[in-house]
Amino acid sequence: MSGTLPGAVSGPREGDAFIRVVHSISRLCGVAAAGLLIAALLVTCHMIIVRSFLGQSTIWQTETVIYLTIGAICIGLPYVQMLRGHVNVDLIPLAMGPKLRLIWMVLILIVSIVVVAMIAWYSWEYLHQAWKRNWKSPTVWAPRIWFVWTAMPLGFGLLLLQLIADLWGQLRGYERPFWLEGK
Repeated sequence: MSGTLPGAVSGPREGDAFIRVVHSISRLCGVAAAGLLIAALLVTCHMIIVRSFLGQSTIWQTETVIYLTIGAICIGLPYVQMLRGHVNVDLIPLAMGPKLRLIWMVLILIVSIVVVAMIAWYSWEYLHQAWKRNWKSPTVWAPRIWFVWTAMPLGFGLLLLQLIADLWGQLRGYERPFWLEGK
């Protein structure tokens, strides 16, 4: 449990393929999320042109932009976690000593893993119901909703994987603790 000490190695050691693979997957998720946001932007531009300049109504564009954005948010979760970009309140850890900080961080990571695992599990069940019952969106376009809801269990499942890699890295002393970031 030397991950909280200032002399800790900043990246995974050569023998820890698990962390390297998870980080690669998280980076891929970041690229996919960026691609989904760019696609949402392009669909929005298309919608503006069709409505404003051509005077035609739009059927699928607004819903598509919403679905692409939801997908980007869910798929981007592991990448943001890898970058430590989620909201972090560090007032309590900064008041603690190094050993207590490590215990605190491990506890927070374990709680996060449990909560994210529950969200991933229940979103998988919800996706399965949508698939099994052939649910469709209640709009004129009416796409099958399971396709959109795939982003939830996928994104939260990959976030879970990233959290496990974070916990493993901290316990092995591979990663710099969040309260030392920027110092």
